Amino acid sequence: MSLTNPPSSGSISARRPGQTLKRNLQASVDEALDSRRPAGYTSKVRVRDRYHIVGFISSGTYGRVYKAIGKNGQKGEFAIKKFKPDKEGESIQYTGLSQSAIREMSLCTELSHANVIQLEEIILEDKCIFMVFEYTEHDLLQIIHHHTQPQRHVIPAIMVRSILFQLLNGLLYLHTNWVLHRDLKPANILVTSGGAIRIGDLGLARLFYKPLNSLFSGDKVVVTIWYRAPELLLGSRHYTPAVDMWAVGCIFAELLSLRPIFKGEEAKMDSKKTVPFQRNQMMKIVEILGLPRKETWPGLVSMPEYSQLQSLVLHRQPAHFHRGSNLEGWYQSCLKNGGYSATSSAGTPGTDGFDLLSRMLEYDPTKRITAQEALEHPYFTNGGPISPNCFDGVEGKYPHRRVTQDDNDIRTGSLPGTKRSGLPDDSLMRASKRLKE
Repeated sequence: MSLTNPPSSGSISARRPGQTLKRNLQASVDEALDSRRPAGYTSKVRVRDRYHIVGFISSGTYGRVYKAIGKNGQKGEFAIKKFKPDKEGESIQYTGLSQSAIREMSLCTELSHANVIQLEEIILEDKCIFMVFEYTEHDLLQIIHHHTQPQRHVIPAIMVRSILFQLLNGLLYLHTNWVLHRDLKPANILVTSGGAIRIGDLGLARLFYKPLNSLFSGDKVVVTIWYRAPELLLGSRHYTPAVDMWAVGCIFAELLSLRPIFKGEEAKMDSKKTVPFQRNQMMKIVEILGLPRKETWPGLVSMPEYSQLQSLVLHRQPAHFHRGSNLEGWYQSCLKNGGYSATSSAGTPGTDGFDLLSRMLEYDPTKRITAQEALEHPYFTNGGPISPNCFDGVEGKYPHRRVTQDDNDIRTGSLPGTKRSGLPDDSLMRASKRLKE
């Protein structure tokens, strides 16, 4: 079997856009399960009655994730996400669900696609919410890290092609159904042991069909800094699926080079929660792509942070600020240093790969390639069929993701984010570790 064409956008797109997904959460989780989609709200069920907790996987801004094995008729392995309660002041109080939790639950109960993570069920136990997902053995961040140990060895070109195609397949499905992911990065791209790509962590995802307010007014900061599109860095008050495509371009580059292409340092918000201009991150992009110009990006001058960009140029004038894009030089150096084949078309991303990358990393979001266009690009249409198993033909095995015994306490009384849990935020640990590399 090979993936040669993107799948149809599924049952959701046949409905009136945005209408079904905008139902309130209670109606979404309370509806009876239908035969097509197993996800739904399970009442009066305790997590430990249905699942045996194997260990702790990771934590992030909104909750903790545990590995579990089903019992009492539930077969297979699962990842259970336990949400943190909202904080009120310094004390933990049950003030309701976070916006992120509501969005993730309402979207995941509706979405169903081979390249998007599958929600199995939602359990409300006491005052805690648990989302039960299928378990995946790997993620792209782990795979990239594996290729840097003990010494750097490139991810095979055929594997990169399969990963990227499946990622775009899932993204096309989301965009067709009016969903922006808004946090695509290697850690959120999951991979099964069978080589299937699953887009995960929809905590920042949201509908963009006819929003009542600008997207910025609801969420002033989206997308992890290294994968944040230039229009977001320049303060755009409204944005499009093009922000996801920029992130895919950054992931593509990282799969080839085994390091983030734009590895800037994030300026944090001040006490007044003012969103700062990300000067260092913008400089990292300019170093490779050159300065954005109003001649090729007409909307540039209307960006809220355009004056900051001009100030950046006036105060810092290294040579690369005044030359054109050096992306092709970066790309060719990346292929050479990585040892990609110079003769076998299957052994290198080649010129087609560079063309696709450059169209993803286009400054002007209106000109940036879409998921649909990317799937029809010669990088995918040339070079033979694409396997739905990204590990096809790859020698060796990838280690499974780390599951620790540090914190197996998934009880509702043990609140993540409190001193009782005692563990730091794993996502912050991973980020700081990468900054030191």
